[in-house]
Amino acid sequence: MAAQSQRGYNYLVKLLLIGDSAVGKSSLLLRFSDASFSSSFITTIGIDFQIKSIEIDGLKVKLQIWDTAGQERFKTITTAYYRGAMGILLVYDVSSRATFDHVKDWIRQIEQHAEENVNKILVGNKSDVPAEMRQVTYEEGKALAAEYNLPFYETSAKADLEVTEAFEGITKDVVDRLGKEGARRGPKPGINLPRDKPDGNKKKACC
Repeated sequence: MAAQSQRGYNYLVKLLLIGDSAVGKSSLLLRFSDASFSSSFITTIGIDFQIKSIEIDGLKVKLQIWDTAGQERFKTITTAYYRGAMGILLVYDVSSRATFDHVKDWIRQIEQHAEENVNKILVGNKSDVPAEMRQVTYEEGKALAAEYNLPFYETSAKADLEVTEAFEGITKDVVDRLGKEGARRGPKPGINLPRDKPDGNKKKACC
């Protein structure tokens, strides 16, 4: 078990949200960090950043959660943020077949830029959409996740479905791995991260 530091947590964990633009990455982050949802659409430019503390198996974990822009033209910005990421949430939109088809491209990005042992999950967001709007079935998402040996979640930031479970699931995977590796708490040396901000201090998020 990691010793609890004077700062009040056992582990400092960096999570990264990636996926195409408008799949709801920022809405997932807003729902998890603030238990709220905004229907206004403001595309994330570059990187947004949140802090949230949770407890996993009796351990206090401080999360740094990074929300990346999904547009192609910002990928040169976001690639640097793969380095030092301990867990990655790869998000697609169940009402958009194209975002699902691009999952394999994002997997290649992870393989090229992230640490080899980084924990990953696949997230199908917007599961609350009417059946006639759904373009990707739960079974398809589950099968693709199994192909890459990833845990799979279908979430809805709007309806607050499985959002906490997804974030806590990936965090538990990271903490379990770090415990087995005997890793030191916090990001690896050399990662240029901003100073901690108080819980809830955030930029305006998009949907």
